[in-house]
Amino acid sequence: MAKTPPADDPNPDGTAIPYEQARDELIAVVQKLETGGTSLEEALALWERGEQLAGICQQWLDGARERLAKASGQGDTDQEADSEEM
Repeated sequence: MAKTPPADDPNPDGTAIPYEQARDELIAVVQKLETGGTSLEEALALWERGEQLAGICQQWLDGARERLAKASGQGDTDQEADSEEM
């Protein structure tokens, strides 16, 4: 079964990145940044890519939360209350 990305997928080239792929790439980016040994330019590019990947992961998680809320019959009002508590 193919997974569908969130409607507002932030991937700049328009292709869908599965959650697991984005998460794994984000982990690799963080590890590379923590290890160091990169030029300033490369570190900035890695940071920017990490921000993109974190956004993709967050959208997948938000979409999953919405699907669970709908499946459990909670509707939008409960979700809005949860968002306000955070």
